Amino acid sequence: MSGNNQKNNQVRPFGLKDKLGYMFGDFGNDFSFIFASSYLMVFYTKVLGVSGAIVGTLFLAARFVDAFTDVGMGRICDTMKPAKDGRFRSWIRRMAVPVAIASMLMYMYFVKDWSYTAKIIYMSVTYLLWGSICYTGINIPYGSMASVVSADAGDRSALSTFRSMGSTLASLAINVIAPLIIYTTDEAGNQVVVPENFTIIAVVFGILAIVCYTICYKFVIERVQVTPKKEEQVSLLQSFKGIFKNRALLSLIGAALMLLLAMILSQSMNTYLFMDYFKNTKLLAVTSFFSVGAMLAAAPFASILSKKFGKKESGSVSILIAAAAYMLMFFLKIESPVVFIVLMMVGYFGMGFFNMIIWAFVTDVIDYQEVRTYKREDGTVYAIYSFSRKVGQALAGGLGGFVLTAIGYASGAASQTAEVSNKVYSVATLAPGLCYLGVFLVMTFAYPLTKAKVQENSAELIRRRGAQK
Repeated sequence: MSGNNQKNNQVRPFGLKDKLGYMFGDFGNDFSFIFASSYLMVFYTKVLGVSGAIVGTLFLAARFVDAFTDVGMGRICDTMKPAKDGRFRSWIRRMAVPVAIASMLMYMYFVKDWSYTAKIIYMSVTYLLWGSICYTGINIPYGSMASVVSADAGDRSALSTFRSMGSTLASLAINVIAPLIIYTTDEAGNQVVVPENFTIIAVVFGILAIVCYTICYKFVIERVQVTPKKEEQVSLLQSFKGIFKNRALLSLIGAALMLLLAMILSQSMNTYLFMDYFKNTKLLAVTSFFSVGAMLAAAPFASILSKKFGKKESGSVSILIAAAAYMLMFFLKIESPVVFIVLMMVGYFGMGFFNMIIWAFVTDVIDYQEVRTYKREDGTVYAIYSFSRKVGQALAGGLGGFVLTAIGYASGAASQTAEVSNKVYSVATLAPGLCYLGVFLVMTFAYPLTKAKVQENSAELIRRRGAQK
């Protein structure tokens, strides 16, 4: 493999501009991804009138398609000759408009008047076009790009923190704005959707996504320039063999799956927890506000502590704090919602800290892979990690319903028995606590990239590239 780092006098040093640009890149992603995650099923079922079973089948089938397109996009990034504006950054330029248009096309309200078969065809084509082709075409390069913006582990931690801040703020903004536009109250006082407003907000979010991607493209620079020689490129099978021997990647995937399971299950159970156990749904908004606040409060500490003590070391402690908070809630059987929210904020702070630096773990894994194999495979490694997260999200997303059925939850009942309400509380606290504890154990005992090892890998790659000049 041949390549070199661009000299410092050729490009500006890494700084706040790169961090803000990378944050806006995730804003751009989330204007389509979070909006789809939160409201696409609502559009399909409430506006188009398609059954939830068909929608669920489509979402699951798309994950199988993603197995090929995600890895395929990673391979394209790793094997194509880089453009003048970068190996990954160039894809932000190419795909910004297509992904925005594809997102808009999923929410055309006039499709509600089509035949049922036509609706299903429309859903399948537009959803796969957006998620498996266009979104993959920009998200895989965007995520992989963090490893070449800077070779410094501290800089990469900062990028991860700003990316997570962007995701958190985007989620807050989208979930505040969208309901105000999508829902209205009819004459009987019922909450109903406004079909045409889905289209309007999708177009607005699409335009905003393009703006955010443009800021990302303009602000971020690829400083680590590594171009693989054609004779050094390996087959996909050879690449997979090397990657699936990567202990750091496999343990990170395991930790990420447990993290997603804890987060998604906790979110899905909170509605039932406050409705049936605390019997106060008005506190849900308060809970969401303080939960986001706790996660954002972790941001200033994430870069500083991970740089001082190491990502593995500080991240393991933070996720243990989250586990301890939820296990404490489980054993105390708290009846005061105020005390519960306070402890939950502690849990969200610990989880938020870990989540702020999780993307920096990926860049360390990419370096680790290159040290082991002498092959630079940013796109392929990130694509496999990204796909595993999609599978985890899909599985965890449906777990809440299975859990409710298993504990005897009566969906149509005005109220639940005390036994069922207590089981809801137990699931909402014990399950996240055990998952967070699992993340701690994996990161502590299986994940090999300590602060010292990350620094050693970074020094080794700098030495190799210096020898190739």
